[in-house]
Amino acid sequence: MKTIALIIGLMLTVSQFLIAQTRKPASAGRDEYIEVEKNVKLHIVDLGEGQPVVLIHGWPLNNAMYEYQYQYLVDKGFRVIGISLRGFGKSDRPYGKYDFDTFSDDIKVVLEKLKIEKAVLGGFSMGTAVTMHYVIKYNGAHISKLALFGSSGPSWKKRDGYPYGISDQDAAALIQQTKTNRQQLVAGFGKGFAGQEGGLSPESLRWLESINLDASPYATTQAITALRDLDLRPQLAKINMPVAIFHGVNDKLCDFAQAEQLLKGIKGSYLVKFEKSGHALFLEEMDKFNAELEKFARS
Repeated sequence: MKTIALIIGLMLTVSQFLIAQTRKPASAGRDEYIEVEKNVKLHIVDLGEGQPVVLIHGWPLNNAMYEYQYQYLVDKGFRVIGISLRGFGKSDRPYGKYDFDTFSDDIKVVLEKLKIEKAVLGGFSMGTAVTMHYVIKYNGAHISKLALFGSSGPSWKKRDGYPYGISDQDAAALIQQTKTNRQQLVAGFGKGFAGQEGGLSPESLRWLESINLDASPYATTQAITALRDLDLRPQLAKINMPVAIFHGVNDKLCDFAQAEQLLKGIKGSYLVKFEKSGHALFLEEMDKFNAELEKFARS
């Protein structure tokens, strides 16, 4: 009986081995997490084949915000990569720096490890500051074009000679609220996304709010503090590649004038107005947004 049991066990083992050998992998073998430094991994959405389009989210969102861009671009023959910055979404949330040098360094590692070249790099809101900083710091490494959506401008806050953006007092109050009533802040922030009342469905607002609340509270505070301190105006001339600026005319969170300042400051850039949109142009005028991004990527 023992001999028969051994034979049956051996046959089952061989059978399982043969099945494992003949099964064709369904996965394309791409990593969902990229280690950017010891014990720090970023979550990556990596779909499709062809010309790469790399997308960076806004504050305090994550790469889930581009849900309705990913499949559109894949269907149009692009490889689309969404990166959640450290502290946001499914990426790791270590104690440490959450500034624009750190974000840029992380993006550089991801692009190197994925062997990405001549990509279209797009950023939304705070993500525009991240992407511009990256292009300036690394002289456009791995990137051929830059797209800026709902930009926080060359400066998020008002400065001497720059009367656009948020005041020092309002910036301080917002940062304090991230430490004392983040849930209320996110709820109010979400309501400000639409260009007009009813511009976003209740379901879309709840979806955006859930993404925003998923961020690390510490990273939420540190990132917006870093944005307050960032002024890219003196360095805009270093951006030497095609640049598309997409901005909602009715944006309540990042004034349309900030897009116009970028247009003046970045040589060879062009501006696409979204007449029916506020800050959520990627949702409010989704079809136009996707088509204009595809057009820019192909140009």
